[in-house]
Amino acid sequence: VQLVESGGGSVQVGGSLTLSCEASGYSVSKGYMAWFRQAPGKEREGVARIATGSGNTYYADSVNGRFTISQDNANTVCLQMNGLKPEDTAMYYCAADRYWYGGSWSDKGQYTYWGQGTQVTVS
Repeated sequence: VQLVESGGGSVQVGGSLTLSCEASGYSVSKGYMAWFRQAPGKEREGVARIATGSGNTYYADSVNGRFTISQDNANTVCLQMNGLKPEDTAMYYCAADRYWYGGSWSDKGQYTYWGQGTQVTVS
């Protein structure tokens, strides 16, 4: 299983970016896909999650109303980010698992597969 993120970059405050996570060896159509982010010196935190079977989504309070997670096709999940703020600057990671083990969606331990990350810088 391989997850590859793309779409990161530098953007001005208030701008938008769309991140993509393409999976190989794994169907995103059944399971749980999430985006996490990690800023320098900080813990990795959950940003958004989608249960691709039901379409249910969850968001961190800090991004709710600005970010949207969606399944683009059978192998790709996207994160549309609008109204970007300097505090959104971080490395963004895609995570996935076929099963849900209970607990918080934003618990890193819930996800078996991880991508290498894509950098988002807002200034």
